[in-house]
Amino acid sequence: MAFKSPPRAPQAQRYLGKSIPAERRLWVLATAILVSAMGFIDGTVVSIATPAIRAALDATLVQALWFSSAYMLPLASLILVGGAAGDRFGTDRVILAGLIVFMVASAAATLAPNAETFILSRVVKGAGAALIIPGALAMIARAYPPEIRGRAIGQWAAASAITTALGPIIGGALLDIGWPPAWRLIFAINLPLGCIALWMLMAKVGRVPAKDGVGLDVPGAVLSIIALGSGAFALSRLGETDVVVTPFAIIGVLAAVAFVMWERAAPYRMVPLALFRHRTF
Repeated sequence: MAFKSPPRAPQAQRYLGKSIPAERRLWVLATAILVSAMGFIDGTVVSIATPAIRAALDATLVQALWFSSAYMLPLASLILVGGAAGDRFGTDRVILAGLIVFMVASAAATLAPNAETFILSRVVKGAGAALIIPGALAMIARAYPPEIRGRAIGQWAAASAITTALGPIIGGALLDIGWPPAWRLIFAINLPLGCIALWMLMAKVGRVPAKDGVGLDVPGAVLSIIALGSGAFALSRLGETDVVVTPFAIIGVLAAVAFVMWERAAPYRMVPLALFRHRTF
């Protein structure tokens, strides 16, 4: 049975309209860059601070390895779900929820008394980032008309690359203070930045409504979480003799195949499979 791509949405559903003034589009772009920067920096800033965190929290080597993985695994597992939730409930609402989760988890990481609490806070932060990052890109796509959308996305991508690279630099600068608890400032800084992002989102960006006629693909969401989560876990543990990687890799592949098969017939597709026919994509 030949696969047919779903009908294209009306132009009014793909972006918010040319009536949006240029200054509001700039606020959309600035907000998207800020919230994405918070998510990207948090993924890289821990690398240079791991020795200080491990010493302060008396963490084992295995726990120290999870300082980074505990953030990246839920981010990888839930990022498709985060994008689909924005289509269903409204991009601004999903980013708002993700920011609140991210900030609460940042506060928990800042005050973490032990390694277990810190790792749990990293898991929650990864889940919050999975709501923020895809929503930021979708917000740009909804606010900018096609003729200038590519330039805006390019600016967002360039800023995201820079902020990702700045993560270890920021971490090193804060640790260079010489104050033993200085590593906690790495996570505390998300609180004022998050407050600024919340103000920009609510006061300057405004509503980014949900797409018409879009439902929540629960089976697709579950399969995508299993596929991405298992695959990411297997890849992150390659070469380690104390972790059985093969079962997770197999589960990831099987779930990915099941996800594609489901998406071909799903009433509300999380991923337009027709995209994979385009060589550029």
